[in-house]
Amino acid sequence: MSAIAGIFNLNAEPINPADENKIMQPFEQYPADDLHTWSARGIFLGCMAQWITPESRNEVVPFYDYSRQLIITTDAIIDNRDELFNLLQIKQHARSDIGDSQLILLAYDRWREETPKYLLGDFAFMIYDLNNKKIFGARDFSGARTLYFFYNGNKFAFSTTIKPLITLPYVKKDLNEEWLAEFLAIPNLVESVDMGTTVYKSVQQVPPSHSITISKKEVSVKKYSTVLSQEKMQIKSEKESDQYFQEVFHQAVKARIRTHGEVGAHLSGGLDSGTVVSFAANELKNKSKKLHTYSYIPERNFEDWTPKYYAPNESEFIKETVKHVGNVNDSYLSFDGRNPLTEVDDFLELMEMPYKFFENSYWLEGITKEASQNGVKVLLNGARGNHSISWGSWGVNMEYYASLLRKLKWLKLFRELDLYTKNFNTGKSNLVPAITRKAFPSIVNRISKFDNVSGQTNSLINPSFAAQTNVYQKLKDYGMDISGRNVGDLSQYRNEYYRQLYRWNKSGVATTKLSLRYSVWDRDPTNDLRVINYCLSLPIEKYAEGGMERSFIRNATKKRLPDQVRLNHKIRGLQAADTIHRMLPTWQKFLQEIQQVINDKNVEHLFNVPAIRQSFSLVEKEPRPDLSFTNEFKILTRSLIVYRFLKSF
Repeated sequence: MSAIAGIFNLNAEPINPADENKIMQPFEQYPADDLHTWSARGIFLGCMAQWITPESRNEVVPFYDYSRQLIITTDAIIDNRDELFNLLQIKQHARSDIGDSQLILLAYDRWREETPKYLLGDFAFMIYDLNNKKIFGARDFSGARTLYFFYNGNKFAFSTTIKPLITLPYVKKDLNEEWLAEFLAIPNLVESVDMGTTVYKSVQQVPPSHSITISKKEVSVKKYSTVLSQEKMQIKSEKESDQYFQEVFHQAVKARIRTHGEVGAHLSGGLDSGTVVSFAANELKNKSKKLHTYSYIPERNFEDWTPKYYAPNESEFIKETVKHVGNVNDSYLSFDGRNPLTEVDDFLELMEMPYKFFENSYWLEGITKEASQNGVKVLLNGARGNHSISWGSWGVNMEYYASLLRKLKWLKLFRELDLYTKNFNTGKSNLVPAITRKAFPSIVNRISKFDNVSGQTNSLINPSFAAQTNVYQKLKDYGMDISGRNVGDLSQYRNEYYRQLYRWNKSGVATTKLSLRYSVWDRDPTNDLRVINYCLSLPIEKYAEGGMERSFIRNATKKRLPDQVRLNHKIRGLQAADTIHRMLPTWQKFLQEIQQVINDKNVEHLFNVPAIRQSFSLVEKEPRPDLSFTNEFKILTRSLIVYRFLKSF
């Protein structure tokens, strides 16, 4: 794992040594195991290395291959090393000495600009081709690692983080109002739909699934990969399906625990992180290592206000998983005295941009810091599981039952409905209307789509600013529906989810920069391309059969997870339920700052001040404990975050 940077003068002029120092200096804030640079006339490459894998301890990056006249700087862990070694015909005895940087370089020597298609893992890299006087780089398919750049026709500079670029004298630090308009207009956690831009007008980024080529003539950014739904598998037997999943997921987990340090994992009381932990703990046992798990729990004096079907404290389920799986050192972290408001300035510095996950910021960093102190180098999670291994919900079940109705498979339909009503204690009369609407949409009234949603009164963006930037049309052009309506065809939505790059970038930004601060690499086996493609190839009934939601992962984890967790569908974990409780000591300070936002004439052209004022009026008194789940709270916290960012800009 590394922070990489470089400068390329396209006219071959010598690079000012002061600029070389400036672009590397911001990396001094991070813990480093090694630091190297390489330069020639008109080209400079640098790498601040944090050793994560066994091979990384012997790597020198930038790596110069004199015989091939190629040099590479990388921020990468490659997961399909054996596959690449076989394709490149690397002899067995030489493989353990080859680091991921050299492996990528060997792949580039073979496949050139097709190289990223052959790589599995989390990566960002840049290669300087001395013979052809060009640079080629790429970012992994989901953007797990960041890669920013500046280009003005004569100079090209790149970096893992933004700060090294804006320290260069020729890079202007101007606000990108189009990016900000997207951030303010989008109500969900997505920060922007245009993945080539950043909050700085002069700084761009290589989008997920894209490569970049820089020569004297031009800079070209191209998409190299798309996750597509596969042909549906013909399942011969339940045993065959489960066995194949066990193999694919084991492969994904095994690749991600490759480290010379300790291995940790986020663990909730649910299926995704529990599945990751069960596979990882078992594999680590074979290596005589224990898995360290980290679970967020509310403060000790928190009074649970939630309905009985929610669990703000998932310790009961977590402990069942730990006991069942074994080989786990479990930690339960409440971060007493911390709250998301006090973390805003620190997180803005870390992220280098406004962010939207206000409620979760402090414990995400807290867990990473705790893991680092325990010697953990790889921290596993199951963040993408909802769209891969544990896909399935009430809506997916309804789609499956609707398909049975359309095909007139009455016996199977009634058998499935009997199981569903038994599992969820409901009646068929509650389900049949929804199934009928799904099966025969032409016979029911369709809800027409809005062509323009810019009139939303609960949006954070000033309507005039929205019109000036034409932001709503841009969101529509990128396929984003911000109307808040329920998704229609969930299978289609799932496929679109993997095509829409803007759904991926936000997590990569946070995990990359947290990893640099604490020298801990965040890794997600549920985000492995092999796992995703396998899950997309399964027919819909695998996710809804047996009258159970998310039935595939429940069936696939028999014996791996305790039944109290595996078959639980009555109680759901609820993160951030104690947000307001934590903020009470600083509530007046919070209100005072929101009042500043409302009264500041310098930002009123950006914000929908009436919406902020209306939200403020609803929370001005003693706040309700469920306030953090309301749109009004999101408007207030996001306006505060953007306001603080602009003040420090």
